[in-house]
Amino acid sequence: MKKLLLILLLASFQIHSQTLTDSNLPIVVITTPVGQSIQDDPRIICNMGIIDNGFNVRNYLTDPFTNYDGRIEIEIRGSTSQQYPKKGYGFETQDSLGANLQVAILGMPPENDWILNGPYPDKTMIRNALTFDLAIKMGHYASDYRFCELVIDGDYRGVYIMMERIKQDLNRVNIAELSVPNLWSDTLTGGYIVKVDKLTGEVGYSWISNYDNEVIFQFHDPEFDEMNSLQASYMENAIVEFEDAINGPDFADPNLGYPSLIETQSFYDFFILQELGRTVDGYRSSSFLHKDKDGFAWNAKLVAGPMWDFNLSYGNADYCDADLTTGWQYNFNNVCNFSTSIPFWWGKLLQSPTYANGLQCRWQELRAGPLSTANMQNFIDSVANYIQEGRIRNFQRWPIIGQYVNWNGFVGQTYQEDLDYLKTYVANRANWIDNNLPGICDLSVSENEFEAEYHKIWPNPTSGKLNLGISLFQQGKVAFVVHDMTGKVVAKKNLGEYNIGTHAFDLGDLNLKSGSYVYSVLVNNELIYSGKLMRF
Repeated sequence: MKKLLLILLLASFQIHSQTLTDSNLPIVVITTPVGQSIQDDPRIICNMGIIDNGFNVRNYLTDPFTNYDGRIEIEIRGSTSQQYPKKGYGFETQDSLGANLQVAILGMPPENDWILNGPYPDKTMIRNALTFDLAIKMGHYASDYRFCELVIDGDYRGVYIMMERIKQDLNRVNIAELSVPNLWSDTLTGGYIVKVDKLTGEVGYSWISNYDNEVIFQFHDPEFDEMNSLQASYMENAIVEFEDAINGPDFADPNLGYPSLIETQSFYDFFILQELGRTVDGYRSSSFLHKDKDGFAWNAKLVAGPMWDFNLSYGNADYCDADLTTGWQYNFNNVCNFSTSIPFWWGKLLQSPTYANGLQCRWQELRAGPLSTANMQNFIDSVANYIQEGRIRNFQRWPIIGQYVNWNGFVGQTYQEDLDYLKTYVANRANWIDNNLPGICDLSVSENEFEAEYHKIWPNPTSGKLNLGISLFQQGKVAFVVHDMTGKVVAKKNLGEYNIGTHAFDLGDLNLKSGSYVYSVLVNNELIYSGKLMRF
């Protein structure tokens, strides 16, 4: 019966398009119930099968479903993107009774909440993947993703990106799950994911900034209806206190200002990626912040990210100067008058010499590694080569090469011209930032920058050698410990006994494999500092 259904599905598909029989990419097949179609709202129940025969093994539309074959609940997703004929979808994997089913889709960590992103105005289909890849190499979580080809009810829909929806999870935004508040512990303090966004698409509870009624905050995970009033008030007040402190006269004070409130490197890196992409919606839309429980030392502060929605970036928008490789996107409010604005704190933070110098040093670190022009362009070429077969079919289905699509900043007459434009934009934009980023990175300053924030490791990400700087407020024996993401100790150095004061250590090469880690600094076996470390 299942084989007959597959044959009928293939026959139906060939009526609509005869371009897909097999692919080097996984093939996703969605079948809707008779008489129903996927809508923006409400979700409908469908069957989804995935053909993924493994790396370097071809996938045929007539093959059995090898990765997933089961029930999903699906809807059209997105805000501005819904104007395009190639739709994006959000779906949950479910068991036969409709309960959430944790599934390792295409080898990604098990979860039940997924997105099928259909690149349309980004004709390279690479901009989101480039941004996610850079964020991961910089040591942050970004949505895992896989390119695939999609068929719905026999209709070939083109190349899609199967990707993780941003949410709290051990393998996604790794913060504590928000639990019932206990006023005698720190359960009220985290974890929360909020976003600055426009009031379109899926909107729950929102509130506006006290400093700009065009800056709108929204709860993302948990959603507002999953919290009680104590929890919602706590996080809303935390944002208010953050903005008040940044606007105050002591905004750069180590104890009263931004160093006590934000995970500074995450703000550096968020700024760097938004500016590198000159994202036309950057900072003011689809911009996430998250906060862990206070008891989780390395995430208790406000963290910028994850990165999201870069289709209209890297020169791919023709309004508000977004196609220029010059100028700062954080000054968008001076260029365009939109219904949403960029929060004032992105510009205010740059008024702190310590912050600006740290940002400059971070930029130089990254330019010597994952953000080098060669590394970025090599990634673009490698993805273009990987999706070549599928993207030819995609543009037979959606013949938009050489045509203007809202809001293209450049219209190439061939796919290669669009690809070359992206590569040239990345190179020119990075060069402009090289010459215009504020701050001074004097090694003698950068290596002691931990004095303002009490500790620092550099470079991070690292390809080998690592340095540590700490301020000690008690005498004791110092140890540096590195854990992998499962909690296993993979490196430890006993650094000796030290007095109160500031100290710097050359940790050498810890012989870590490429990936993300958590490090801890112990004094007399007591945790005093911790953070995230990336090896590439």
